[in-house]
Amino acid sequence: MFLRKKTENSIKSSYSENGYLSSIQEGIRGVRRFHDGIVRETPDALQRLKEEIRQADAVIVGAGAGLSTSAGFTYSGERFLHYFADFHAKYGIQDMYSGGFYPYPSKEEFWAFWARNIYINRYMDPPLPVYEKLYELLKEKDYFVITTNVDHCFQKAGFEKERLFYTQGDYGLFQSTNPQNRKTYDNGEWVIEALKAQGFEKREDGSYDLPQNGKVSMALSHAMLPVCEEDGYPFTTNLRCDDSFVEDEGWQKASSRYAAYLKKHENDRVLYLELGVGANTPVIIKYPFWQRTNDNPNAIYACMNYNEAYCPKQIEAQSIVINDDILRVLEALQTES
Repeated sequence: MFLRKKTENSIKSSYSENGYLSSIQEGIRGVRRFHDGIVRETPDALQRLKEEIRQADAVIVGAGAGLSTSAGFTYSGERFLHYFADFHAKYGIQDMYSGGFYPYPSKEEFWAFWARNIYINRYMDPPLPVYEKLYELLKEKDYFVITTNVDHCFQKAGFEKERLFYTQGDYGLFQSTNPQNRKTYDNGEWVIEALKAQGFEKREDGSYDLPQNGKVSMALSHAMLPVCEEDGYPFTTNLRCDDSFVEDEGWQKASSRYAAYLKKHENDRVLYLELGVGANTPVIIKYPFWQRTNDNPNAIYACMNYNEAYCPKQIEAQSIVINDDILRVLEALQTES
């Protein structure tokens, strides 16, 4: 119902190295070596970063939640209260992230929450042009992106699909709760129908929002609950939260492409550009970036994050650290002479 199977959705055994697992293994191995403290500021950071982007043979972008936060995809505050005031009032939920894990009394309420959550964080565009400005900086470079974000913002900004690896899933995909079904399914049509069923209205620009009176339903009908038509099992989100996460054919291919890209450029002048990566999953991006920089004297590690940027002292000479809003830095990079 309202769901379309992806055209490439079966796992094959012909893929080469798993870039995801090898990165985690490399990160675990590497982090044990970095024990001499950290550096939170490096000199002439903005000008050095602009020069490294210009001269790099390859730019490997590692993106975390802070990049989307800079683009305006915030999970709490005004944006949360606009779309989830009813869930906040009834259950005391404070943000979209915790709301996704709340023990709702029924699946009908669970999926009403998730339909809204998916729509505003996947099918709406972020209010600020962070991804577009990043693309303008990198579109002429040889780049590859690994990200833990699940909001599809890179592709919407123009980044090539074949140069992207979404390690943790996609808000725009469902997977069956049948553990034997290793496929994913596009959920866009179902999300729109679920919004309309709650009372959301279509605006002139094509987006959906609350009606003028602000009154919407907090529950879907039982018939609206998403079910896999192929096996009859209920759907769930294709987001990595445990070992049931489905790594479909598209994921496998992206993982293999990432591994091949790393191998191809392992001795080149590589810029490892880390953007908005926090402490939740550092072993996927941050620690492997440190290790690869340490292993390659031609590499540069650049970390950009608002009040959370740092590097190990061991690679300080090869590092650029910028503790500032990412949008502001990208704008400065475009105007800096």
